[in-house]
Amino acid sequence: MDPAGDLLPEAAADGGLTTGAVARLLGVAPTTLRSWDRRYGIGPAARQDGRHRRWTGADIAALRHMCALTSSGLPPAEAARTVLAGTAGPSGTPRPTRAPRASGPLPVGRARQECRGLARAAVRLDAPALDELLTTVLDRYGLPAAWDEVLMPVLHAVGRKWETAGERYIEVEHLLSWHVSGALRGVAAGRSPAPGACLALLACAPGETHTLALEALAATLVQQGLPVRMFGAAVPAGALEDAVRRTGPAAVVLWAQSRKTASPALVARLDAIEWGVRGARRRPVVCVAGPGWAGRQPPGVRHLSGLADAVDTLGTL
Repeated sequence: MDPAGDLLPEAAADGGLTTGAVARLLGVAPTTLRSWDRRYGIGPAARQDGRHRRWTGADIAALRHMCALTSSGLPPAEAARTVLAGTAGPSGTPRPTRAPRASGPLPVGRARQECRGLARAAVRLDAPALDELLTTVLDRYGLPAAWDEVLMPVLHAVGRKWETAGERYIEVEHLLSWHVSGALRGVAAGRSPAPGACLALLACAPGETHTLALEALAATLVQQGLPVRMFGAAVPAGALEDAVRRTGPAAVVLWAQSRKTASPALVARLDAIEWGVRGARRRPVVCVAGPGWAGRQPPGVRHLSGLADAVDTLGTL
């Protein structure tokens, strides 16, 4: 059952939904809805007090049609003409328009409603909607829960769709990843580490380019007052060893998305690094994270099984 559909009778009985509520329902930025109303006439039939938009069930059905057409690659102006013309078959099913450039929704399954909203916005390449939805999700759930229950499922869905659709969805993945990365940096912006907190150094293994999970960890640690050095993608082994010696971190987290990039040899080299005066030398706690380490966890090294586990482990050092 579509949770959005459950709201339509309520919307009609209550005199319609506000623009903000409809935007959350469909995964469209409020500015996009206002633009469609102003430019193309895809707007509410009635306005409260003559000014405020109130969307009824019929209005929302038209918006659903508009969203479906634009998600399939149809330009907004042409999609609006189709919706306003009411081009539907005898059963009420919209007639085919042109061949779509991208087809079908992202496979988010029985995930939170916010997942479907983000997925729809990503497929439409609707950057304002992505920013608004990401801000809402992070504010509502907090970073760890938002990452595990909303952001990661949508990112995985985009990845699965891209794998089965050639290059047709690569622009969707790139846009979504860019906006998720920006939202994560915004969460951590301006936070100062707590006095005396231990430093964590985060890096992807050499050759590894997937950084978002590590960015989520960095943002969460910064939120909790822990100092972080985030080195990002594909850090060469020598550079990473030099960074450990120069910063003297309490912990090093090495991310690997695939078995190809997981390097037990590099972990052993990092684990052997020492610094400090003779008689009081220190070594970092080396942790590995990411699916690439499954079945390849080096002995004596901590494996971080997820964002919450990583935060708990690093917070106790």
